[in-house]
Amino acid sequence: MNAFPVIEDHRTVTSGLPASLSRHLKIATLFTPEHPLVLESGRSLSRVQVAYEEYGTPARHHDNTVFVCHALTGDSHPARHDPDDLPGWWDVMVGPGRPIDTDTFHVVSANVLGGCAGTTGPLSSGETGRPLGPDFPEVTVSDMVTVHRALLAHLGIDRLHSVVGGSMGGMQALEWLLRHPGDAGRFVLIGTAACLTTDGLAAHAVGRAAIRSDPRFDGGRYVDDLIGAGPRDGLGIARMVAHLTYMSPESLETKFGRAVQPGREPTGPAHGRYAIERYLEHQARKFVNRFDANSYLHLTTAMDRFNAFDRPHALTPDNDPAVHVFSFASDRLFGHSVTSELLAQLTATGLTTVTHHRDSTSPAGHDAFLLNVPGYLREMSTLFAPSVV
Repeated sequence: MNAFPVIEDHRTVTSGLPASLSRHLKIATLFTPEHPLVLESGRSLSRVQVAYEEYGTPARHHDNTVFVCHALTGDSHPARHDPDDLPGWWDVMVGPGRPIDTDTFHVVSANVLGGCAGTTGPLSSGETGRPLGPDFPEVTVSDMVTVHRALLAHLGIDRLHSVVGGSMGGMQALEWLLRHPGDAGRFVLIGTAACLTTDGLAAHAVGRAAIRSDPRFDGGRYVDDLIGAGPRDGLGIARMVAHLTYMSPESLETKFGRAVQPGREPTGPAHGRYAIERYLEHQARKFVNRFDANSYLHLTTAMDRFNAFDRPHALTPDNDPAVHVFSFASDRLFGHSVTSELLAQLTATGLTTVTHHRDSTSPAGHDAFLLNVPGYLREMSTLFAPSVV
C-alpha cells in the first residue's frame, strides 16, 4: 500500500457522538494540509480522524490481518473485546472460536468516512468550531476505502489476509477488490451488490425525504449549537422504511402477522392497532439515539451512487485474489438476480477463483448476514480455517 501522511494516534474522540462507543476504540488522525485527502468530488479534507478497533495479535508480517468493513449504520465495533464490553454488531462472526477467530487472526475495523461513530463526518467541527453539518463534502465508497487504506498504512500493514464486508461493507470490499486487488489474498462479499436496484434507490429516497421534511432538520443546521432534538421523527421514519427492506415478507408474517399489540385500543386512525407498527416504532426510537441524520443522508447517497463496474478495474493475472460471495435466498434488498449479475461481472474480469454460497435456510432477509445462520457460519468457518490461512 502507498504511504499516507499521519499526524497522530490517540484514544480521545473529539467529534460529537450520538451513542456510546467501546472503551477499546482508538483514533488515528491522518492526512495533513500539505497532503490532504482528495475526494472523488474534487474537494479535500486534512486531519481526518479515523475511529478504529483491533482484535487479536498481528503476525510478524501482518499476513493474518483481516479488515472488516461495516454496513450503513455500523461502526468500528464488530465484536466484544471481553465480557464487560458493549455488544458488537457481528459477535456471531468475530471473536475467539468464531468463524473469524481472533485467536488466529488480527482483525481491524474502522468507522467509515462520513460516519458518526468517531470518524470525520458531518458532526466534526469546521473552521468556525461548529459541526460541519450540511457543509461536509460528498463522499463515495471509493473515498471510504482510501481512508481505510491510509489507516492500514499508518498501522504498518502492507498486505491483508482478507477484506470482509456485508451490505454497504460488501460494497467497500468490492471497490477495494477492483481498484486495489494486490492489497489482500481474498475478498469476501456478503449480501451485497455492484449497485443498488431501483427498489433500493426508492427506499433511500423516501428515507431522505422524511428527514428533509422534518421541521427540526433546518437544512441540516440542527447541530449548529449542539442543542435541540434534531430531525428525530424524520430519521426514525427513514429507519422504519429501511428496516422493512432488511427483513423478508416471510419473517414479518411469521413474527407479527396481523397480531394486535396488547394494551389500550387506539382511539382513532392516527395510530394502528397492530404489533408490526409498534415494532417499527421501537426500531426507530433505538436508531435515533445512536445515529446522525446528516450522516444518514451522506452514506445512503454514497450507496446510491456506487456502481462498481462503471470504471476500469485493476485486476491482472499478477493481481488475481480469491473472491468469495455469500448471498441469502430471503434477501429482498439484494435478491437472486442481483447476485447473479454480480457473479457474472466478477467472472468477466478474468478472476480465476470466484466461489458462491447461497443460504436458503434463513427466512430473516437481508439482515441474515448479521445473524446466527448455521450453514452460513459453517461456510465462513471453513473459509477461515487455520489450514487455509
